[in-house]
Amino acid sequence: MACECESQVFSLSGPSFLTAVDWSNSHHRRSVAASLVQGVYALEEDRHRNRQGSDALAPPWWLSFNFRLVQILVDSHDVSHFGAIFEFVNYPYYHQAPAGQRPPQYVVAFRGTIPKAGNRKEDFKLDIHLAVNDLQKSSRFQTGLEAASQTVRYGTVWLAGHSLGSSLALVVGREMAKSYGCHLETYLFNPPFVSPPIERIKSDKVKLGLRLAGSIVTAGVAVVAGAVAGAGARDIDPFVALSTWVPYLFINRSDPICSEYAGYFKHREDMEAIGAGRIGKVATKNSIGSILSSREALHLLPSAYLTINGAAAASVREAHGICQWWTHDLQLEYKYYQNN
Repeated sequence: MACECESQVFSLSGPSFLTAVDWSNSHHRRSVAASLVQGVYALEEDRHRNRQGSDALAPPWWLSFNFRLVQILVDSHDVSHFGAIFEFVNYPYYHQAPAGQRPPQYVVAFRGTIPKAGNRKEDFKLDIHLAVNDLQKSSRFQTGLEAASQTVRYGTVWLAGHSLGSSLALVVGREMAKSYGCHLETYLFNPPFVSPPIERIKSDKVKLGLRLAGSIVTAGVAVVAGAVAGAGARDIDPFVALSTWVPYLFINRSDPICSEYAGYFKHREDMEAIGAGRIGKVATKNSIGSILSSREALHLLPSAYLTINGAAAASVREAHGICQWWTHDLQLEYKYYQNN
């Protein structure tokens, strides 16, 4: 599901109200990151429709915030534009500002699935890679990782993505943290959570019961499979090693694709509260699928800044859309989770 803006015209769909960006304002930072991701969607639509020059609709999505397009990331199979590198042109003016008040020098942004002719075949293949926890084997991951690892040599880098693109950004961010010791500021919009959407159930007791049963089963399978013993045999648990990388996750409670992240993090607190913290810690970093396939559960995170849009959505498409994240009157919930 793509859920890019129905109108690619920035003046109609974008945050045109954001005429002056305050880089110390978290809403502004989120809005710009989401707009750059939408710019990648528009780049691909321009390519499909052969819109060039003054007819192209993509440029205002980055030019409006003083970014320039440095590189388009192209899929090696269908030559689609799935990502881009943007550079902030006025960075020297902010060089002395505190870290939380500076813009990024570069942003590597990834679009999500586009279920249209010319895109659906390769995009759906990536969705399957995502479902079986081997997204890191895809050519898009390799291209994205190379883009991030090369760009970070020249300055501060943000990662940003929506839907499937947020999964790419997440996996690239994980790899940068684990292999390079580089913790990139990362914005994940509607990131898919590979699990039944238990969070959509209305009864808190039923949700807790289902998650408790799932944690017990997952922890038990992990022990039997040797996952716990294997982690203990290493000097550093790779899941715990990621704890200091804290990406920003943006989810909508009405979106079945990403809403389970809210339950995933809350359940860790619930397990601690009922004295089952040890079981919770094992279940937190494993899934049944990852254990049985001997692959790391790439969507599971030890730490995160979680932002939840709890407003009612008219449809799943609306709840999963990128446009919601630059709306200026959102009623949002914020929660910081740190793995201990």
